[in-house]
Amino acid sequence: MSLSQIESPDAARGLARLDPFRFLKRFLPRGLFWRSLLIIVTPVVLLQGVVSYVFFERDLESTTHWMARDIAADASFLVALEDSHTPAERASLRAQASLKLGYPVTFLPGSKIAAPARLHRPSTIDKALDELIAQQAVGGRTFEVTSAAESIQIDIQANDGVLRMVVPRSRVTVTGPDIFIVWMVGSSLILLAVAILFLRNQVRPIERLALASEAFGKGRAVPDFKPYGASEVRRAARAFLTMRERIERHVQQRTEMLAGISHDLKTPLSRMKLQLAMMDDSADIKAMRADIVEMEHMLDEYLEFARGEGGEQTQVADLAELAQDAAAAAASARGAEQGRIVVDAAQPIQVHIKRQALRRCATNLIDNALKHGRQVKVSALRDDRFARIVVDDDGPGIAPERREEAFRPFHRLDKGRNLQAGGSGLGLAIARDIARGHGGDILLDKSPLGGLRATIRLPI
Repeated sequence: MSLSQIESPDAARGLARLDPFRFLKRFLPRGLFWRSLLIIVTPVVLLQGVVSYVFFERDLESTTHWMARDIAADASFLVALEDSHTPAERASLRAQASLKLGYPVTFLPGSKIAAPARLHRPSTIDKALDELIAQQAVGGRTFEVTSAAESIQIDIQANDGVLRMVVPRSRVTVTGPDIFIVWMVGSSLILLAVAILFLRNQVRPIERLALASEAFGKGRAVPDFKPYGASEVRRAARAFLTMRERIERHVQQRTEMLAGISHDLKTPLSRMKLQLAMMDDSADIKAMRADIVEMEHMLDEYLEFARGEGGEQTQVADLAELAQDAAAAAASARGAEQGRIVVDAAQPIQVHIKRQALRRCATNLIDNALKHGRQVKVSALRDDRFARIVVDDDGPGIAPERREEAFRPFHRLDKGRNLQAGGSGLGLAIARDIARGHGGDILLDKSPLGGLRATIRLPI
């Protein structure tokens, strides 16, 4: 595969489809804390699984086998005593064996044991006893192993009866696994609690940095943010503070510069207006007065674009009420007839916004809709992620390939619908600048009314 093929979008999508972990990613946590915790917990769980397998399948089985071997040796020895002594001696020897071995050994004279079926034994100890007694019992005798809750009964066929041993289960089972499991699980829980505590302290500075960056992106002040945590997090936090200061200084300098230019230009314009006011009316004088008014309006728009949201602070406001106010302001400014604007914003929508700036943004969009359409509909909506102000009109609309071009500052569309007709070319640029200053955006689409749909989308 060539380098150009690898760099192509189709090739990148093909490589993404070949990613073996792509299916697992949808089930993995997205937060840094839970991902870090998963990185810590997964090796611990795998290690415990391996240790448990080795202990229970290897060490425990071996220990159980050796304990069963001891019981089988006892059985072989007792059978040998039964075969080599008289009945009177065997009774005495059985009594001594019961005392020394710690479990009862009895004899059932004249009894017979049918050959039992041992195809499916219930536990490891039963299988081990079957195997070892069969190996160590002399003469291929028949025997039977019966398990109970507290003991294991072993019956072995002797020459003139059945030798019965009732062995306590504690003699043939390992009690260590219970303690092992308790210690393993208990220590794991303690280690997990310590890991969560320390990991939370390490992740919290990153979370605060993310929240501060998100708040700054939405135009909200973060006065109490200070760098703390690990050295790398402190470096990132200090870089964020430096970046924020540079952006704020840049915006302030731009605003002050354009404010100075606006002030300096308005002074001679005011003198010109005064001189024209003292002249007799004529067609040329009226045209000059209109030009001066237009120049003042353009200067105001330039300053408004440079200022953005200015020094306004965010506050909790009702987006539905704001949409209604913006629609009323735009209709009043345009002198629109009653009924041209329909507002669908009955439900209150509480969001953190710079109210005056966002009102100006919505007013610009509604004014553009009134300029190019006969019917305008304004809606305020909300879902789990975004709050929206939607402005629909029945005007000529904008071709999809030219919608992004309409947002360029000082730019006017040459064909079709010109959203900045008669203005400075900053209407949509100012509106988008305000929306993005809130962490949102303005989207253009085709309206159900047939014209343009402009949507102010704000994150909740």
